[in-house]
Amino acid sequence: MTAEALKTPVVAQPSAPPHPLLQFWSDFTANFGAVAGLAVIVVLVLLALLADVVAPHSPILTNNAAFLKPPFWQQGGSMAYPLGTDAIGRDILSRLIHGARLSLLIGIAVVTLSVVTGTILGLIAGFFRGVIEIAIMRLMDITLTLPSLLLAIVIVAILGPGLMNAMLAVAIVLLPHYVRIARAAVISEVSKDYVVAARVAGAGRLRLMFKEVLPNCAAPLIVQATLGISTAILDAAALGFLGLGAQPPLPEWGTMLADAREFVLRAWWVVTLPGLAILMTVLAFNLLGDGLRDALDPKLKR
Repeated sequence: MTAEALKTPVVAQPSAPPHPLLQFWSDFTANFGAVAGLAVIVVLVLLALLADVVAPHSPILTNNAAFLKPPFWQQGGSMAYPLGTDAIGRDILSRLIHGARLSLLIGIAVVTLSVVTGTILGLIAGFFRGVIEIAIMRLMDITLTLPSLLLAIVIVAILGPGLMNAMLAVAIVLLPHYVRIARAAVISEVSKDYVVAARVAGAGRLRLMFKEVLPNCAAPLIVQATLGISTAILDAAALGFLGLGAQPPLPEWGTMLADAREFVLRAWWVVTLPGLAILMTVLAFNLLGDGLRDALDPKLKR
């Protein structure tokens, strides 16, 4: 090697930036609670999808010889009913597994309806300022002034008790949150250069709304939707507990709690186990939402 080669400085090549998905996963996994919540949700989804295979019994099948049978680790319990039975001999474990399918279906359906409707109304309010915006936002403000559960009870009382009406009521209760988030995101985006350039290039209003602005408003909506699933499950369980949601014999967790109220003192498992299922599911979705917020918001990245 010559002296000139030794004197030549070595220039370090800049490393390529990580792929956005890899960067997102790295930020997400830095939050242990979010990873734990995701693991619980994956287990719940698998149980819901495979409920007919995993559940040892039918969720509505009764056994006259096994009323209020305790879990297997207590005296009088058996592995035939690992988590015991309820007051009419139905297997608690099977009802919890099938209830996971029902609760996840409620949460996803309610949030999907609320997100789609709320996003469209938020886009309209953000782009069409003036009377249209005032009308939409004042209606959302009025909805937010009422307690969410009370409003849901009033809607179900008008429409009639039932699972579909309960889902519609909860979707209406959650709607204002998505309208406000979408409108705020649209107002912050429409003044940016890429929107101005698209408008100058001749893009129509619908293209600006759904192709240019909406993808850049997705992050806060995704986070709120994840948190909204837990709220929907909790509100649907509350309506079921009050007898306004899913009706027997559907194995909905809130309905299971309502059926077990009179057996709290002598059969703890019929109340505790559905309550723990609701608690773990709501907590898992809240932890997942916090992790998504940390990973998607540049200001909160660890």
